[in-house]
Amino acid sequence: MTNSVSPINHPSTPNDAVGVYECEIRLKFRLIEESAFIRNKEELIQFLVDAYAYGSDDYMESLDTEVTVNPIQELNASPQMRRQLIRLRSTGN
Repeated sequence: MTNSVSPINHPSTPNDAVGVYECEIRLKFRLIEESAFIRNKEELIQFLVDAYAYGSDDYMESLDTEVTVNPIQELNASPQMRRQLIRLRSTGN
């Protein structure tokens, strides 16, 4: 199993303690499961995230994991995320 994680640069000032990040996760599994369950993608994603957090067992085998986290400029975030960022920063002062 390969795990690769890009480090997050921690901000140096309190005002910049919260930022916007773009995260990409690639997980590769082998899984024993009913085929009907696999067709519901939303449930499957939640199941895989939960299974990954729990760890490998007799029904799920983790093969590869890659995680990339990159800070992005606030202007590239949605208006809702920018508003939330402003709220978080204003309550932290």
